[in-house]
Amino acid sequence: MKLRGFLAVISLVFSSLILNGCEPATVTTNAPSANTVDTAPVDTAAIESALLRIENDWPRVMREKDGAAVRRVVAEDAILIYPDGSVSTREEDAQGTENGMVTADSVELTDLKVNVLNKDAAIVSGRNIMKNAKLNLPGAPKPIDISGEYRFVDTFARRNGEWKLVSGISTAIHPVGGPPASPSPAAKTTPAAAASPAAKTSPAMTSSPTMKAAPTP
Repeated sequence: MKLRGFLAVISLVFSSLILNGCEPATVTTNAPSANTVDTAPVDTAAIESALLRIENDWPRVMREKDGAAVRRVVAEDAILIYPDGSVSTREEDAQGTENGMVTADSVELTDLKVNVLNKDAAIVSGRNIMKNAKLNLPGAPKPIDISGEYRFVDTFARRNGEWKLVSGISTAIHPVGGPPASPSPAAKTTPAAAASPAAKTSPAMTSSPTMKAAPTP
């Protein structure tokens, strides 16, 4: 009897192991699904406020020759395209700002619009009006008049929690059928052109109408 009872117990244990082995293993994971969509609401108002604050700080940056602010806000790999078709870099913008290449009696920003793409990307567009603006190129016999009106588009991306200007492009405004703006040939061949707000070589052109200094972004 004892042997029969022992064999019965062994049989039950063996049967249990077989049944459990046939069941699929349960895997617990906290990894997000490949199809997971971020449904968190985008704080459009906060993004607009942050980007307008950055844009409106450029008059102070230009006036105080704050190259550090340029390096802080403009991305290292930013692509900057000017009305004459030339391309500049963040460092050229920063150096031009520090050297005081541009002066202006007034800079007026109008038609500002922030287009929020998502929580980490947005585009700012607008029109810039510069009066008695001068580009002071090294070696030039006299300052170059860069007064006029320009349309610009700035693209921003949030990187490591901070907004960075990753692309900027501008074009001169002139009447249909009228002559286009005539940028100085020197502006195409010298990094000094990178300081020209009118040429959108620096985000400094997107300054506030009152030229009041805004908080540094």
